[in-house]
Formats: sequence, C-alpha cells, structure tokens
Amino acid sequence: MTLPLTSSDATALLGVYARVGPLFVAGEGSELIAEDGTRYLDFVAVDSGRIHVSNLYRTEPGERLAAELTKSFAGQAFFCNSGAEANEGAFKFARKWSKKTDIVAFTGSFHGRLFASLAATDRPDYRRPFEPLLADVHIIPLGDVEAAQRAITPERTAAVIVEPVQGEGGVRPVADEFLVFLRNRCSETGTALIFDEVQCGLGRTGTLFAAEPSGVVPDMYTLAKPLGGGLPMGVILVDDAIAAALAPGDHATTFGGGPFVATVALEVVRTIAEPKFLAAIRVKGEWLGAWLRALATRSTRVKEARGRGLMWGLELTEAAAPFVAAARERHLLVLTAGPNVIRIVPPLTVTREELERGATILEEVLA
Repeated sequence: MTLPLTSSDATALLGVYARVGPLFVAGEGSELIAEDGTRYLDFVAVDSGRIHVSNLYRTEPGERLAAELTKSFAGQAFFCNSGAEANEGAFKFARKWSKKTDIVAFTGSFHGRLFASLAATDRPDYRRPFEPLLADVHIIPLGDVEAAQRAITPERTAAVIVEPVQGEGGVRPVADEFLVFLRNRCSETGTALIFDEVQCGLGRTGTLFAAEPSGVVPDMYTLAKPLGGGLPMGVILVDDAIAAALAPGDHATTFGGGPFVATVALEVVRTIAEPKFLAAIRVKGEWLGAWLRALATRSTRVKEARGRGLMWGLELTEAAAPFVAAARERHLLVLTAGPNVIRIVPPLTVTREELERGATILEEVLA
C-alpha cells in the first residue's frame, strides 16, 4: 500500500542508532531516492523499493509508526522482529538504566524462548533442556504482595516484568490492585516496570493497551503478535527516562522497523486504535464472556471461564488437549493455555454470527 508522504522526524525512535544522511523515500535499481529527489548509489545492499533499509539510515515508515505508537505512550520506540526479542531488549535497557542486575517475573508467566526471556518464563519443561539460563532472574507468586515486596529491592532489582493478562499461563487477568502495587514498588526502588503485552495488547482486550483499565503506566511496553499484520514485527516502547540512558550502539537489530513491515504495521495500529473498532471488540467480548460464564454453569467439565475482550480461557476439570482436537474435527480452531485450559482468541474482526457458531461447537464438544 502507498501512503501519502508527510513531514517526518526521528524523535520518536530510540536513539540506539547513529542514523546518518537524508530521509529515503523510494528506491530504483541500485539507487536510493531521498525526499528532495536526490539519488544515492547504494553500495551497502540497502535493497530497492524500500523493502529493507539499514537502520543506519532514516526512512519514513518507521518514523511515522513510532510517532503513532507514542501518541498513547510518551516515550520512544525500538523496533524488532518478535515478542521474545522485544523482552530481551527491554531487560537490557532496564539493566543499563538502573545499573542493577535482577529481574523479577511471576508464576504462570510466558515471555519468550530466548535466554533471558526463557529465564523469566514459568515453564520448567521449556527451561530445563537449556539451563543454566540467565542468572539473577526470580519467579515469584503472581498476586503475592508480600513476596513482591521482598523480591523487588532498591539494591538489586533492575526490572519487573508482568503480563496484564497472562496468555500461556491460563488466560489470567492480573488484578488492577496488584498492578498498582507493582507500579508503586518499582517507583520506590528505582526499578523498571515492564508490561509484556505481546499477546494481550493492541486491542485484544478491548483497549489499545490491556493495562489501560488499571490506570497504571509502565516504564516499558513490549508488543508484537498482531503488530505487523502477519509479518514479523515487535516493538519496545520506552519512557523518556530509560531512553535517556541509552546511546548509539547499545542495541540493534538488522530488520527491525524496515520500511515494508513498518508501512503495514502503521495501518494495523491506526485501524485498531480507532475508538469504534475498540468499542466493537468490547461489545463482542462482553457477549462472548457472558456466554462462556454461562457455559461454565451448565457444563460439569468447565471449572471457570475467565478473560477480557476477545481473550478468554476455559479452565477444565480434565486435560484440555482432547477437546481442542475434537473442536478441530468440527472445524473450530482453539488452543490450550497450560494442561487444563482451552484458550479462545478469535480475530479482532470476528463477527457476532461467527462467535455464535464457534460457541455452539464448543458446547457440543464439552457436552
């Protein structure tokens, strides 16, 4: 898709690249074309057509996307390729800013499969083959204020990472009161608060950020899954204080925020952020939640229905995998979220009719 050109600047992009030269807006053959029409012969394999341009140079789509994202979160953006990569970067930024080492995460958490993000993930079976992982990562009980008070210290804790709605951990919304406590404790101790909204963010729960209803603003957001509209895309949104501690060379990624994927992501963000679009998600989510809670009262196999917006989990009294398979045989795709939870995360564009059809199949499967 081609977007109309507007004035652009790089102030919303995290300053870990020493970008040079003009703003490139097009490519043809072995030449890059700047916004003033000047042509540059490309001897660094930037690629034509602006599919990929090195982050050493300025391109408009990434700058515009960063500006769009930071309308809702004051700070700067660093683009990468996945949620795990976003969390790894956030840990680095927290350590550089705080000059401390420890990271605190919570039971039920899932933050990725790289070394630091896996160390903060509460999945022993995922972790065991790759240990020892990153040191100084502590997983404590979710919602336990006393445990968090002890674990988050001014001397050692660089970052606390939490999913406002856990996904892999069983679709568990975190209580607003606990998020407020974490914000206060992190502020007291000089600790970076990271909200991992890779799965629950960008409209999934009916607000742009899942944490919005709590009123809590973290120091960093990590986002990914829907951001690129199916293309690999992640982002760390960093507040101004942490951004100021970072310098060119502190972090990098070859393909993060390239012109092609940033152009797509900009349209995705603008679409999701539309108030009418978010309101429609909330309406559909209210219907789905009411139906699932009613199912929990009718089915002896369902222990609890929990979630928000279009992100729900059905905790069963038995293993979930056979029911996921049975639903697939009836042409309904659902997931597990742990051994006993069916995870339901339909497209944000799902219709009420489609929700009703899927709900009917679920009830048949769980009968």
